[in-house]
Amino acid sequence: MWLLSTARAELQHFASPKQAAEAGFAILSHVWNEKEQTFQETQALAAQCDADHSNPRDRSTPKVRQSCEFAENQDFDWIWNDACCIDKTSSSELSEAINSMFTYYSLAEVCYAYLEDVPSADNSIASYRQLRSSRWFRRGWTLQELIAPDQVLFLSRDWTAIGTKAELSATLETITKIPIPVLRSPENIRNYSIAQRMSWAAERETTREEDEAYCLMGIFDINMPALYGEGRNAFQRLQEEIMKKSVDTSLFAWGGLIKGPHFNHTDFSPYDNAVFGDNPCVYLLARSPSAFLLSSLYEYDTDTLVRLDALPQQHSKLRPSRSSRIMRGFPSLLSSRMESVHTSPS
Repeated sequence: MWLLSTARAELQHFASPKQAAEAGFAILSHVWNEKEQTFQETQALAAQCDADHSNPRDRSTPKVRQSCEFAENQDFDWIWNDACCIDKTSSSELSEAINSMFTYYSLAEVCYAYLEDVPSADNSIASYRQLRSSRWFRRGWTLQELIAPDQVLFLSRDWTAIGTKAELSATLETITKIPIPVLRSPENIRNYSIAQRMSWAAERETTREEDEAYCLMGIFDINMPALYGEGRNAFQRLQEEIMKKSVDTSLFAWGGLIKGPHFNHTDFSPYDNAVFGDNPCVYLLARSPSAFLLSSLYEYDTDTLVRLDALPQQHSKLRPSRSSRIMRGFPSLLSSRMESVHTSPS
C-alpha cells in the first residue's frame, strides 16, 4: 500500500494496510476530474525535486497539494489518494487495490470527503441545497467511501469543514437513502439485506461499466479479480459470488413489478424491452444495480432461512420494513426466475 507524505507529497510503500494503519493515515474521497495527478507523475516529480532540492508538494496539482496541507495541519504524516497512490499500469496492483479499497477506508483515522462543487455557504439552508446537489453523492465509488470509515469530514471547495458524517447523519440519510445506523457504525451494514444494500447504489453512476460491480465488493465482503473489458459481466460475477457466500434470497428481489397471472399491477420495470425482451423476470440475476431501485423495502428474516436447493418449492420470508405495496406475488416472481435457465446477458 502506497501513502503520500503530507509534508512533501512523496510516495512511501507500506508492506500491508495494517502497517499503514499503525503509522496512522488520513484518506481522501473525491470525484475525479478530467485530469488527476497519477502515480507515475508523482514519482517523476519526486525525482525532479530531489535533483534541485525543492519540495514536490509545491509542484503537485492543487488537489494533491491542498489535501496534503490540510492533513498535515491536522497532524497527519500520511494520506492516501486513489488517483496517485495506485500504480494503474500494473493490473495486479490495481486489482489488489480494488479488492482492498473498503479495508483502506475502514482503517483510515479520518476520511476527507472533498466536495469540489460545493462552495462555502453562509447559512444552513443554502449549505443543504448545495450539499445534496454535489456529484459526490451520485458516484458509485463514494458509496463505500461514505460507509467504511468511522470518521468522515465533509469539506467544501475551499477546504472549509461542512460537518462530520455523525453531525450530518440525518441529512445524509435523506440524500443517500442509507439508514442512520449504518452511517453511525459500519458494522451495522450486516443488519440490512442484500436487496437493501443494492438499492443504495441504484442511482449511482460509474465511468466504467465494470466499476458498477467493483465498487460494491466491499459492501458485500466479496473478493474477485478485476477484469476491465468484461463489461456488465462483472455485475453478474458479483451476484454469483454473493450467492456462494449468503443464503439471503433478497438478491433476487429486483426489477419492480412485472405483469403476469400473479400480478395486478402495472409493469414499471426499469429495463429496455429492446434489450431484455417483453418479460425481464425470466432472468434470475439483475443486469445492474439500477434494477434494485425499488428494493429498499425488502428485509431478510433470518428466522426463516431456507435451503437454496429447496427453492422454488419453498421461499425465504421477505418482508417490507414500511410497506407491503410491492411484496404481493414475490414468491411467484422468484419461482419464475428460478425455473428459468436464463441469467442476465453480459
